[in-house]
Amino acid sequence: MNSTVFTTCLLALCLALLPGCSSKPKASYQAANAGSNCHAKAVPSAGEGGLAWGATLQIARQKSMNNCMRYAGRSGGLPATCKVVLAECKR
Repeated sequence: MNSTVFTTCLLALCLALLPGCSSKPKASYQAANAGSNCHAKAVPSAGEGGLAWGATLQIARQKSMNNCMRYAGRSGGLPATCKVVLAECKR
């Protein structure tokens, strides 16, 4: 009976801590985009595309194309059909 009580308490503790972990901001994502002025979005003819940030327009375009080709293949699209549909800089 003691092991059942211990297991139940351990499960309850894990479940209580879970919501606190999921709501934490992604520091590495925010830090990577802190100095990035440009963004670009590339999409395939079908499937999921990619959005990326970069210090220059060219970097953002290349990153978004790389993301598009990666995600298009995973989501039923053709990576070869990726093209940049939006590219702009803040400043």
